[in-house]
Amino acid sequence: MYSDGMRARRELRQRRFERGEGKLKGILIVVILVLGIYSAWKLVPAYVNDYQLSDRMQEQSRYAMVNHYTEDQIRDNIFKVMQDLDIPGKREDIKIVANGNVVRISLEYMVPVDVLVYHADLHFAPSSETKSLF
Repeated sequence: MYSDGMRARRELRQRRFERGEGKLKGILIVVILVLGIYSAWKLVPAYVNDYQLSDRMQEQSRYAMVNHYTEDQIRDNIFKVMQDLDIPGKREDIKIVANGNVVRISLEYMVPVDVLVYHADLHFAPSSETKSLF
């Protein structure tokens, strides 16, 4: 009987220490998940905007080739897209070569991103080129 009582107390003590073990691990996993989601919330929009700008540049280079747009008309169209997407940059940063055989559009810009205590500058350089078939 005496040994049964000691064994029961020993098991109770061991269980008491086991109860808090999973809480710290769970809290750490939740903190890491929240930080990951927050970082994605800050970073993903810049990449989506770059993809949309690149797509519109490709579209504009095709239209410019067919409709014989001037370099200033192309630059104005691309700059409007940049303003719609809230992309930082100047009109002068858009480099365009448009002649009868080729329309080439390129741009380099940076997007500053602050994630809690970390600051990053994301560099993007979308470009597009359309050549005449004739």
